[in-house]
This record gives sequence, structure tokens and C-alpha cells, in this order.
Amino acid sequence: MQTLLQAAAMVPAGIPSPDWSGFDIPLPWGTLRIHAYALCILAGIVVGLWLTSVRWAKRGAPEGSVWDIVVWAIPFGIIGGRLYHVVSSPDAYFGPGFDGTGDLSLIPQIQRGGLGIWGAVLLGAVGAWIGCRRSGVKLTAFVDAAAPGLLLAQAVGRWGNYFNQELFGSPTTLPWGLEIDADNANFPAGVPADTLFHPTFLYESLWNLVGVVILLALDRKFNFRRSRLFWLYAMYYTLGRVWIEAMRIDDAEQISLFGITTRLNVWTSILVFTVALVAFILLGMKGRPEPDSVYLSGHEPAETTIATAGGDKGDEVRDPDSVVSDSESRDNLPHNQSGSRHASAPTEDAAAASSGSKPGTDATAAGHSGSTATGSAPEAGTSK
Repeated sequence: MQTLLQAAAMVPAGIPSPDWSGFDIPLPWGTLRIHAYALCILAGIVVGLWLTSVRWAKRGAPEGSVWDIVVWAIPFGIIGGRLYHVVSSPDAYFGPGFDGTGDLSLIPQIQRGGLGIWGAVLLGAVGAWIGCRRSGVKLTAFVDAAAPGLLLAQAVGRWGNYFNQELFGSPTTLPWGLEIDADNANFPAGVPADTLFHPTFLYESLWNLVGVVILLALDRKFNFRRSRLFWLYAMYYTLGRVWIEAMRIDDAEQISLFGITTRLNVWTSILVFTVALVAFILLGMKGRPEPDSVYLSGHEPAETTIATAGGDKGDEVRDPDSVVSDSESRDNLPHNQSGSRHASAPTEDAAAASSGSKPGTDATAAGHSGSTATGSAPEAGTSK
């Protein structure tokens, strides 16, 4: 018991602040700083792409098309995410009240942190649409395949806020409170140096990981199509983002609506949730698409067209008339050259029956009648 108490006493009362935020690579003209924040974003992109590529391949998408799409979606997404952050937190870039005292040179410095998810999703979708059109596949099919991967990428990328010591929540006394260096520029003024804060980066990361499992389970059960899984992702993410965003204390644009003043991201999350819910319901009323294909109309694989054409030709080769005609040519040969007659036996019996004779009662008569019956076989075959 005493050992357990000693071990518990050694556990830090809170999440320690990181003592590492990146490393430097020496170059002939100086050094290149690799930020931990950028590494987290990159790691998120990698794991998100892995999950997306697996799901995209299972949908029967053309090989390699996922890379043709993301080469457009990722740059667009990064630009959109940065622009949304600048708009939602403009003071550092334009000054308080847009008084011109900000530093515009900070806008492209994404290594310092600051990517807004909704700007990333919006412009990322534009880039994905371009890539999908070039690859001949449906954007709705791709975003359904990418939804769980997008949430997984966010779960990993959110750890960049930890290494930057940014976007934390209000003070807390919970044992998992987050330590922030008192000399950090993001440390709130007038707060004791040993204050712990809500680790909102951790809350969101865990929320997203749970969401990945939920989306995969629901998609396995219901097999969503027409972008319904993507809208389900949007609903789930915004549902968590509302309460997590409300806990944060960093500077952000405040918006007043319906007598309530709160952060722009909260209102954006509520709006996106409402739009996603309506879209999810309306798309569900349309039923499943027919045919259920990831390809745009007119961009189906060439192999399918070739196979279909080949099948038609095969049907022509196996035309019953051709088989009957072949039987006729053999029956016109002398009896000692005609070979096996087993294939024409049913025709002989049918002819014998139609002529009023009983097959099998006279072997000799059957043999002669078979010769006569075969002569009428082409007419029977043509009438079918």
C-alpha cells in the first residue's frame, strides 16, 4: 500500500508543458527550423491519407487516383485553413479593431500555428473537386471515403497545439490540467505561474478518435453514399467543437447573435451542424444511387466496355441457329461419314413424334426418319 502511495505521489499533478518544440537542421547558409507543430500536421496528413486510400480502394476507385486528388486538396486546404484563422483571429495580423498595428508578414508563417478547420474543409473540398474531375470520379464518393481519415488527421494534428503551448482552455484544478510556461507569450496575464489549464487539444484529439471508430462502425452497418458519411462527420465534429471551443480563452473574434456574444468558431460550428443535419436528412430521402459507382458518367473503366462488347460477340457465336446449321451440314453427308449423331438425337425424336411414329419402336425406321427429320431442323430453329 505504501508503495502505491509513493508511486501515486510521483505522478505529476497535471500534464507538463513540453520542453521540446522542434529542431534545427544546419545548412551552408544558416539553419532550417523544423517545428513540432508542422510535424504533427504532417503526421496527421499521413495517417489520414492512409485510411482514406484503404477505403477508397475498397470502393473500386482507379488505382492511384487518391494521390491525383489530394495533390490538389491538401494545398487548397492549408491555404483555406490559414485564411480562416486570419479572419477569425485578426488582431495579430491587422491590429485591434483593424487599426493597422498588426504584422501582415505573420500571415504565411503557419509554423507558428493557426489553421482553421472550416477554411481547410471548404477550400480543401474545392481542390478535391478539381482532382476528382481530372480523375473522372465523383466528389461525393471521395468525401465519403475520406471522412474518417479527415477526422483521424485532425486528431493527430491537434497535438501541434500542445507543442506550441496554445489554444488551451480556462484554468482548472483537475489532475489532468495542462501546465503552460509562465514566460510563454500565450500565458494569460495576471494569472499565477503554477495555474493549470484545460487541455482542450487533448479533449478534441480524444473526441476525434472516438469519432473515427463511430464513423467506421456506422458506415459498415449502413454503407452510406451520396456524401452522407461526410455530413455525418461534420455533425459529429461540430457537436464536440461547440463545447470545446467554449472552454478556450485565447483571443478570437467575438460575434453577437440573438443576444448571445461568443466566439466566431462557436457560431460557425452551430451553422455547419445545422446545414449538415439538413443535408444528411435530404440525401437520405433520395435512396441509394443506381448504379452505385465512384465514376463520373462516361468515365467508367475501358475494361468494362471491352468485356461487354466481347460478351455480345460471344452471344452471337453461340447462336442456336449456327449450331442447328452445323448439324444440317453433317446430316447431308453419307451415313458412313457423318460421325456421331448424339447431338441431333433430341431433334430426331421430336421429328418422329410430329410425324406420328414412336421413336425407338423400329431401329431401322428411326434411322431413316432421323435423316428426314434433320432436314426440317433448320426451319424449326429459325422460327425461335
